[in-house]
Amino acid sequence: MGTRLELRHHPFGKCTSFHPSCLRFPPFPLRFASSASHPAVGSPSPTHHLRPAPPRPPPRIPPPDPPVAARAPQPPSYRSRPRGGGMESLAQRAALLRESLGRSQAATDAVVSILGSFDSRLSALDAAMRPIQLRTHAVRTAHENIDRTLRSADVILTQFDRTREAEREIQKGPHENLQSFLDAVDRLRSIERFFSSNRSYSSSDRVLSHVNALLSKALVKMEGEFQNQLSQRSKPMEPDRLFDCLPSTLRPSAESRAEGGKHQPAGADGQEAAVYSPPALIEPKFVPLLAKLAQQLVQAGCQQQCAEIYSEARASALESSLKNLGVEKLSKDEVQKMPWEILESKIGNWIHFMRIAVKLLFAGERQLCDQVFECSQSLRDKCFSAITKNSLATLLSFGEAIAMSKRSPEKLFVLLDMYEIMCELQTEIDTIFVGESCSQMRDSALSLSKCLAQTAQKTFSDFEEAVEKDATKNIHTDGTVHPLTSYVINYVKFLFDYQSTLKQLFQEFKREDGTGSELASVTMSIMQALQNNLDAKAKQYKDPALMHIFLMNNIHYIVKSVRRSEAKDLLGDDWIQRHRRIVQQNANQYRRVAWSKVLQCLSGQGLTSSGGSGQVGSEGGNSSGASRTAVKERFRSFNVLFEEIYQKQCGWSVPDSELRESLRLAVAEILLPAYRSFQKRFGPLIENSKAPGKYVKHTPEQLEVFLGNLFEGKQERS
Repeated sequence: MGTRLELRHHPFGKCTSFHPSCLRFPPFPLRFASSASHPAVGSPSPTHHLRPAPPRPPPRIPPPDPPVAARAPQPPSYRSRPRGGGMESLAQRAALLRESLGRSQAATDAVVSILGSFDSRLSALDAAMRPIQLRTHAVRTAHENIDRTLRSADVILTQFDRTREAEREIQKGPHENLQSFLDAVDRLRSIERFFSSNRSYSSSDRVLSHVNALLSKALVKMEGEFQNQLSQRSKPMEPDRLFDCLPSTLRPSAESRAEGGKHQPAGADGQEAAVYSPPALIEPKFVPLLAKLAQQLVQAGCQQQCAEIYSEARASALESSLKNLGVEKLSKDEVQKMPWEILESKIGNWIHFMRIAVKLLFAGERQLCDQVFECSQSLRDKCFSAITKNSLATLLSFGEAIAMSKRSPEKLFVLLDMYEIMCELQTEIDTIFVGESCSQMRDSALSLSKCLAQTAQKTFSDFEEAVEKDATKNIHTDGTVHPLTSYVINYVKFLFDYQSTLKQLFQEFKREDGTGSELASVTMSIMQALQNNLDAKAKQYKDPALMHIFLMNNIHYIVKSVRRSEAKDLLGDDWIQRHRRIVQQNANQYRRVAWSKVLQCLSGQGLTSSGGSGQVGSEGGNSSGASRTAVKERFRSFNVLFEEIYQKQCGWSVPDSELRESLRLAVAEILLPAYRSFQKRFGPLIENSKAPGKYVKHTPEQLEVFLGNLFEGKQERS
């Protein structure tokens, strides 16, 4: 610490000379006691302190010169003072300055000496305290080590206590209290992790060996308990309980349940609002315990054993549930050899079984797998696949046998039913049978849908060809509607009940644009094939009039059926009007062919000398010049022909009442006016002859009554 020199500001502004009073030294209020007043370094004195030194008088400095105002008056001019006196005053001042500087240097040296002594004494003090500090740190470290050791010992003892408690629970087994047993296993795993991460303890290896032995014993007991719980809880579902889970529109009636649960198809509206409620395959309160057992087995690395135990128990219950429902394991040969009546019933049941299996049983199994194996996604999919594989294969095998069987028209609708249910269930199958383990099962279901679609499409083509080439020889002699016509029309009506399914089927083969054009085209093709066949069958009639009655009846039946069905919108008004004209054309041809000879008998041509007008039913004619014999022959021929036609056509049939009445009216419109005219013109010739009733047998009114009996089909069919 050096001496600080400060120049004091002269009271009159600028300092004109150096003076000792211009120097200012910093005060030193403290001083250190001499070294003799302190104990020696390292002495046992517990305290070393600094005490303030007594105040030291400041160095003596001569007083400054008096102010200028106090000095004696100066002469008016400096230059007038004597030169020798000024030099002497300057010398005195310089001497005083040297003396003041000397004293300041002495004070500075004293301060430096004091500060040096202070530094050395502090160093000695620090050296004296260092051993004490080291001993204090060592004691503190020892205390900390003891605390840590005690805490570690407490933790280890706690682990020993937990091990003994867990061992008691393991020895008891899971039968008494499954939850306590599982908690004990969790404690053992926690103890195992503790000692595995603290292998420095001398007892770690011995404890780990004991804990692992207990875990192995617990693992064996858990496997047994897992199997025991599953076997006790996995019971087959009763059919009635499954039926109760179905929507009300799909539940079989009491009678059908007694017959094995035959399917009764519901309307489309009922199926759209259908809500399915999968049953609880295992009581919900036991599922969490099974999940904990499964988790413990998986953590122990026993995934394979756990999956096998679970899959075996649940697969057996599932297969038993389906068997109770009525599902049979049938080979493809057995299916293809069944009579159609039996097979048709089994197909209806199969559709019902598929819906129950996928929406209730398979969905329930998936839900249960997800709950029990919440700890492992791959294990869920693997177990679900193993459980449902055989059951799904049994159901799909029956469908494949139907799809591969010999095609026939009557199978088309059951094929469409089967295709429809597979399309309905495909989305749920993709959702339920998720994961790589179930990929083959998803593919099998999709393959069956495509196979059914292909078979249905081929059956369509077969049906159209079969209709056109139908070679049935047993035509009805009354000309009524042929069974083939009613069969085909009913067939087409049923097709329109499957419009959405058919559109989907056609789209599968890229034949449908979504507007129904493909269905319309197929329907028109079937109708044309039917008409071609009817034309061929009509040629088997030897009587041309009956042939036209046959065609009229059948085409009219087709038109009327189409107008009353959904086919009307699809086939269009043009198609209907075109076929109505065909009906009218055949009716006109019938009148011409059947009644032309009768009308010729009522013609006046050839009866008069002039040859007559030849106009049937002309009014105002007379019988002048007519031969009575010729008139009698005409009446006799009319009677014979009319009675022959009457007897024959009373046996013909026009089943539609409106068509029958219109046809009778059409005949009456041409026959009765001609008969009245002929009788009026030539009747008087007969009335004057002998036995006129022998020739004029019928009045116009009687003929009208006779015409009202035509087309009743009263004669027996040959």
